[in-house]
Amino acid sequence: MPKASEIKKNSAVEYDGRVYFVKDIERSVPQGRAGGSLYRMRMYDVVTGQKLDETFKDSDMLNLADLTRRESTFSYADGDECVFMDTEDYTQYSLNREAIADELLLISEDTQGVMVILLKDAPVALDLPPTVELVIEETDPSVKGGSATARTKPARLTTGLVVQVPEHIGTGDRIRINVEERRFLGRA
Repeated sequence: MPKASEIKKNSAVEYDGRVYFVKDIERSVPQGRAGGSLYRMRMYDVVTGQKLDETFKDSDMLNLADLTRRESTFSYADGDECVFMDTEDYTQYSLNREAIADELLLISEDTQGVMVILLKDAPVALDLPPTVELVIEETDPSVKGGSATARTKPARLTTGLVVQVPEHIGTGDRIRINVEERRFLGRA
């Protein structure tokens, strides 16, 4: 059991009978008071995605959660369920479409590096790579010489996500997207 001061970002901890991802940690040292630092952690519930802000003393003990990450690929959607297949042993994992709606906008059948997060062998969430490659399904016609200006236009990708792209990018182009910021990085 590590102390609060030893917890790092993107760790999974058990707290109040639930499992949370630690997304942000702020350390503060109270003035004029004997004692250690305080750690304010922004955590998100692994199952529901609900946010929790909690402050811990540096000596507070926290349990690390037993999460497993398995590399998988998106197989198919079946009603309200999306099925992912493990790339090593071909195990199928079903996740509720509503729970992963944001991630589905960034993945297609050929997206590499997608991780299914398992809690006690049950799939609970997806972890995406930092960048993904997607194909533009529809955008305004490309403008010749458009790479000389910094103007952008909206482009709808095959997954339904809309991002701003430079004017010289056209329909059918394969582009790289930053997952966290959901913005255009360049041609793939």
